[in-house]
Amino acid sequence: MRISFCLITLNEEANLRRCLESCAELADEMVILDSGSVDRTPDIAAEFGARFERQDWLGFVGQKNAVLSRARNDWVFSIDADEELSPQLRSEVRALRDRAAEPEVDAFSMPRCVLYEGRWIRHGDWYPDRLVRLFRKSRARFEGGKVHERLECDGAVEPLRGELRHYSFRDAADHWARCQKYARLWAESQSESGRGASALSPYGHALFRWLRGWILRRGFMDGRQGLQIANYCAREVFLKYQLLRELNRGHPRRGAG
Repeated sequence: MRISFCLITLNEEANLRRCLESCAELADEMVILDSGSVDRTPDIAAEFGARFERQDWLGFVGQKNAVLSRARNDWVFSIDADEELSPQLRSEVRALRDRAAEPEVDAFSMPRCVLYEGRWIRHGDWYPDRLVRLFRKSRARFEGGKVHERLECDGAVEPLRGELRHYSFRDAADHWARCQKYARLWAESQSESGRGASALSPYGHALFRWLRGWILRRGFMDGRQGLQIANYCAREVFLKYQLLRELNRGHPRRGAG
């Protein structure tokens, strides 16, 4: 199995070295598609011998499919610049890569674990967050709206145990800023697709999200950080539906959700 590690970047000098160090020994090639970095992202990519190309921003789905199209190998590991392979995941990928026979499946999934304010989060809505990241590019493609792209794979998927580590937020302010950004993008995508929202939608969806993350999925096991995550997730959901209602004003025929 020959593997191309593919990622998209924009001003990722704070994260990129950690990411590439975790996968360099496993990569037959590393392909980076950049959308206009003005920091040291290109220099760090060059240190690791990564193929670095530029592409004006196409949206998350378009950009990720574009970098896949540049991979020379059929097997691809799609990774974000703020992620790294854990030692266990590296061992599993190395064993797959060194096996003489081709895998009988078309993709592999793995749990993703977030480092949040000094704590690895292993409960609530954020874990195990199992994702397909190692796959045959001939059998998979990214789909979705303006945010929260998803990989659609036409084949059997085998689970791996090792974690993909995610260094997602600098602090609480960064977390909430991204919540607002993603809420806006989600609301725009949903409004454009014709989805509506009732007056109770922000409250009902936000309450359900909080109860699910904090109680049903045991977010309380992650202590103060777990409570903060549950609160911010609920606030983001409330904002999503509130923004959707604002965007839909003047479109009374759209059904309430």
